[in-house]
Amino acid sequence: MNAENDNLDLDPNPHPDGELATQTIALPADTNQDGDIPGGWLASQMDMAAHLASSKVAKGTVATVAIDNISFLAPISLGSIVACYTKILGVGRSSIRVSVEAWVSHVVNGEEWTKVSEGVFTFVAIGSDGRTRAIPKKDR
Repeated sequence: MNAENDNLDLDPNPHPDGELATQTIALPADTNQDGDIPGGWLASQMDMAAHLASSKVAKGTVATVAIDNISFLAPISLGSIVACYTKILGVGRSSIRVSVEAWVSHVVNGEEWTKVSEGVFTFVAIGSDGRTRAIPKKDR
C-alpha cells in the first residue's frame, strides 16, 4: 500500500454536514451489559434528530417509515457528548428524507469532534386522523 492510498479512508469533509439538531451526553444508564454505548442507542438519538428536522418541514406530526444505510464508524465512550446534525435531502408529497450524522467529543479529555455514524431516515407527515397527509406545497 502506498502513501496515496493511506488517505482514502479519511472523510473529505471532516466537519458536520447539516444543522445541529440534538446534543446529549452518553451516560452510564445508556450502556449495555459490557459497559459500552450500543448502536441501538445511537440509532435512536439519530432518529430523534431526524424527527425534529422533518417535523419542522412537515409543520406537524411525522413518523419514521425507513432507515437506510446507517453506518457505525467508531465507538462512543461513556461521558462523550453526542451531537446529531441533520440535512434535508428531499421532500415529496408526504415524505421527507433526512441525512443524519452523529459526531462525538469527550470535552474532559480534550478530544476533537469525530464522526461516529451516518444514515438516511425517511418520514411521512401524519394528519390528525392518524393517516398520511400531504406536506404543504410551499415547503416541498
